[in-house]
Amino acid sequence: MSAPMRTSAMLFYFILLVLITNLNGADEQEKVAEFFKSGHTNNWAVLVDTSRFWFNYRHVANVLSIYRSVKRLGIPDSHIILMVADDMACNPRNPTPATVFNNANQYINVYGDDVEVDYRGYEVTVENFIRVLTGRLPQSTPRSKRLLSDERSNILVYMTGHGGDGFLKFQDSEEVSSVELADAFEQMWQKMRYHEIFFMVDTCQAESMFQKFYSPNILAVASSKVGEDSLSHHVDPAIGVYVIDRYTYYALEFLEKVNPGSKKTMGQFLKVCPKHQCTSTVSVRTDLFNRDPNRVLLTDFFGSVRNVELLTDTITLDDVIHKPHVQHAEESCSTESCSKTVNKTKLKYSRQFSVFN
Repeated sequence: MSAPMRTSAMLFYFILLVLITNLNGADEQEKVAEFFKSGHTNNWAVLVDTSRFWFNYRHVANVLSIYRSVKRLGIPDSHIILMVADDMACNPRNPTPATVFNNANQYINVYGDDVEVDYRGYEVTVENFIRVLTGRLPQSTPRSKRLLSDERSNILVYMTGHGGDGFLKFQDSEEVSSVELADAFEQMWQKMRYHEIFFMVDTCQAESMFQKFYSPNILAVASSKVGEDSLSHHVDPAIGVYVIDRYTYYALEFLEKVNPGSKKTMGQFLKVCPKHQCTSTVSVRTDLFNRDPNRVLLTDFFGSVRNVELLTDTITLDDVIHKPHVQHAEESCSTESCSKTVNKTKLKYSRQFSVFN
């Protein structure tokens, strides 16, 4: 090969190398942008079953199935508000006490041994539900019954029960209207109680429950359109009633294949249960949501995966917390008791944070 040809070849390979490097750099920048684009720092779930009585067993199984899934994907009980209108596990008609199953083969007991129900029985009312969302609770309400979200919280709101055009029944005695729900979400937005909301409802004419929404950053899915019934999936002969609804059954089937590190998206989840499976028509509303659901991770709402930056440098932290306490102790205590006071300061509990494996 002549010298000019070698020079040309080397120049070609150099340009090719530069292009590849730039492309890799662009890919890395895109990955970084993708990594931090969600904007939320914590996850919450409000899971509501509004139906009483044994023949509504499936609604309790619905909400406990979603509860089990979000816990498995990383949302701790401290960030879940679970509202169950009836205690099917302890119902005298239950052939296997202390259990709730969502499948005829009784493979999974969704009640389990670690369910933390925050509102049960007659505590599940429209007033309490709205107060939980808006934060307008009495001062005596314990933290476990409060939605302590902020402007960086992604919240999953799941509701199941009997509904109609523009309402969802509570306890067979009252109902929450779509207008009341829309106004509650607007209060939440004005009070900076959420970053994004995913609203999921499994009931008859479910679409009507999100038609009045007008607050930003809300993504919604419903198990049926206006004028359609949302149907049950199957009966367990041993129990004698339907054990789960169709839409929740197929949603759970999808969620069971997801792990905390999964890259499955909300766009994929919104396609769950097509008409040939659900019989009803699943309805979706995305116009209030600022992001493309196909680029939103499922774990942004159903899990609690935190963004972590790994550093190779060692950072030395000054003991800024204990020094003021030590000085104060030395000034205010006698020589004999100073050491005890300092030790007491060291044993103080730090502020609690959610910790995930």
